[in-house]
Amino acid sequence: MTSPVPTDHALLGARDGRSRVATPALIVDLDRFEANIAAMAAFARDAGIALRPHAKSHKCAAIARRQIAAGALGQSCATLGEAEAFAAAGIGGLLVTSPLVTAEKIARLAALVGSGADVMAVTDNAGHVAALAAAMPAGRRLKVLVDLNVGQNRTGVATAEAALVLARAVAASPALEFAGLQAYWGHLQHRADFAAREAAVREGAAHVASIRDRLVREGFAVPIVSGGGTGTAMLDAATGVFTELQPGSYVFLDADYAAVLAGDARRVVLAPSLFVACAVVSANVPGRATIDAGLKALAHDGPKTDVARGAPPGTTYSFAGDEHGYLMLPPNAVAPALGTRIELLSSHCDPTVNLYDALHCVRGETLVDIWTIDARGRH
Repeated sequence: MTSPVPTDHALLGARDGRSRVATPALIVDLDRFEANIAAMAAFARDAGIALRPHAKSHKCAAIARRQIAAGALGQSCATLGEAEAFAAAGIGGLLVTSPLVTAEKIARLAALVGSGADVMAVTDNAGHVAALAAAMPAGRRLKVLVDLNVGQNRTGVATAEAALVLARAVAASPALEFAGLQAYWGHLQHRADFAAREAAVREGAAHVASIRDRLVREGFAVPIVSGGGTGTAMLDAATGVFTELQPGSYVFLDADYAAVLAGDARRVVLAPSLFVACAVVSANVPGRATIDAGLKALAHDGPKTDVARGAPPGTTYSFAGDEHGYLMLPPNAVAPALGTRIELLSSHCDPTVNLYDALHCVRGETLVDIWTIDARGRH
């Protein structure tokens, strides 16, 4: 009989558990994480705006519950699979932010609605509206937001006339309910220059306001205007256009957002809370050490991954294949010994989280909890 695979649950409560988890692993610094949730919640409360944080950053029901406990309306979900996972965990206030258009996904959405889940969808096409209406179970109504293209050119309609056509189509169906607008400018979230980002948000918000106002003049209530993100949250709230914001990465604050927000004239004060724990596996080449975290441990679509802990100051990281990475040591630095634990700050937290099954939560050096990444790989 084979022995069961050991897990890190045996380390719960261990005062040195942070340095003993099996690598590579995701580490959440709970003190920073909780401060980030509190900071964004306080900002939204003071600004008089709601939060529906984006679950694509964490995919974790335990985190969603903590955001809701701090005042969030629910969760924004990039995929139907995320919404299904959160609904199964008893979480409501779900908004699927991308149009669900295939027959298979519309059928799954209809089943979710039929189960009584508190879920909303978006649309940018009249044929899609008809397909949604035809699929809804008898006696149930699906709330639908019209998705606006506000410059990212990914999904959405660009004009008030197009939005009006869709609002009328939604309102004409007894199976659907027009709930408002979605306007997400992902292309502005990482714009480094604060003044340029602020000007672009103001311009985009004026366009969204013109579409909202046109719908109101045509007799539509527009109870929800949803959008925004971690990189523009304070700017979005200041426009007065949005009723709710969808920041997601703020709970973890990856290397990219940390760099972007550091230069902001006004910002919610956040700190990196998510790290990739890894270990030195070889140090035979002068000036370099090899660790067990490569392309399968870290997203690689952003700026360089930062070395946060465990290596000499000035050490940098580079990918060395699927399972390995290099620590490039500063001049005259002594290479870390084999087995030394290193922590990296990922360049892009969302796809990095999606590479793992669990989050290892620590206070200081103590491993205090392990949270399942419930919606990992769910589409």
